[in-house]
Amino acid sequence: MPYQITIETNGPGLYEFTRRLPSPGEGDGLLHLFVRHTSCSLLVQENADPDVQVDLQAFFQRLVPPSTDPSMAYLTHTMEGPDDMPAHIKAAMLPVSLTIPVIQGRLGLGTWQGVYLFEHRARPHRREVIATIS
Repeated sequence: MPYQITIETNGPGLYEFTRRLPSPGEGDGLLHLFVRHTSCSLLVQENADPDVQVDLQAFFQRLVPPSTDPSMAYLTHTMEGPDDMPAHIKAAMLPVSLTIPVIQGRLGLGTWQGVYLFEHRARPHRREVIATIS
C-alpha cells in the first residue's frame, strides 16, 4: 500500500527523513521511494557529519549555478526564477527514486547512511515522496 511522506523545505539543502520512512514489517523485501517533483532529488548519503551535506550543496551550486550566472546564459527556461532551470538540471543528474532492501524486517541501510530529499529551489516548498514496500 502506498504511503505518502510530506517534507517541508526552507530552500536549498538536504533534508533527512529516514526516521519518517514507513515500517517495513516482517521478512525481506524492498522499500521504493519516488519524489513527485521535477526540481528536487532523493539521495542515500552520510548522516554522521553535517559537513557532507554542506559540501554536496556547494558542489552542485558550483556545478550548476543560477541562470543569472554568465556561464548559464544559454538557458531559455528562465520565467520561474534564476534557480528553476538549474534545479531541473540537478534533478536530471541525481536520482528521483530510490530502492532500499529490507532484510529481516529492517532497512538495509549502512551504519552512517540516511535518506534525504535534496531541495534544489531557493524558496520553501512542500514536497511529496511516495513510499511502497514489496
